[in-house]
Amino acid sequence: MTALPRWLWPFGRSPRPLVVVLPLQGAIGSAAGLRPGLTLAAFAGRIEAAFSVKGAKAVALTINSPGGSAVQSLLLHRRIVALAQEKGIPVIAFAEDVAASGGYMLALAADEIFVNEASLVGSIGVVSASFGFPGLLERLGIERRVHAAGERKAMLDPFSPERAEDVARIEDIQRSVHETFKDLVRTRRAGRLADDESRLFTGNVWVGAEAVRLGLVDGIGDLRTEMRKRFGDTVRFRTVERRRGPFALPFWRGSGSRQPAAGGFGFDLVAALELRALWARFGL
Repeated sequence: MTALPRWLWPFGRSPRPLVVVLPLQGAIGSAAGLRPGLTLAAFAGRIEAAFSVKGAKAVALTINSPGGSAVQSLLLHRRIVALAQEKGIPVIAFAEDVAASGGYMLALAADEIFVNEASLVGSIGVVSASFGFPGLLERLGIERRVHAAGERKAMLDPFSPERAEDVARIEDIQRSVHETFKDLVRTRRAGRLADDESRLFTGNVWVGAEAVRLGLVDGIGDLRTEMRKRFGDTVRFRTVERRRGPFALPFWRGSGSRQPAAGGFGFDLVAALELRALWARFGL
């Protein structure tokens, strides 16, 4: 039997089920240069749009992120969870290459998480990386002048020797952030974690099937296959796209997603190296 035309839907069968797809791809946080990373400021409109589609059966998050800013990860996570609860719409996450660290925090906003067999998931930890050049300026004959009110204001200055008390302080901060991350995992994966926390929360990263066994995710699956299982072979996908121009409204397309290339013109060298290092941790 042929499908009814759209204008006849009120008089016949219901329209095909609709799933809204929200791509969350790239490093999390503000980056130098012209290409911003995943931040709430950049994605709030897209998240709102995803949960504003009338008749949507679910919102699917397609995640490919090595992590980044803990604050932006939490802000994005909480906005998705809040809108899902407000609208009463189920959220399903699909990890692509990587959903690690902050990327896994984004996946935790979903009711269920699916991965590819080769996806890298987890990295439930906190890392702080920087560069140290304590002897560089002297060799170049440059005198650096730093004036600070507060003995810790210039903490971990890359042009000064590292101090034990500064390292101890940054480790205290990392422990606090790590506890927040662990509490989030305990809450969002309650009753599903299948291994001891001493193993799960080490910052290790897990491949697809391992992550399923550990209870960090719910199964192996891809967006199209899983949604067809739930909503039938006629399910439609509508992907939230980025805004085009300063006055453009979000627009839609049928399926798939576009991921901006990392780096590029306008990126400061150090920012580009740090961005590259985020992906390189996972062999990408």
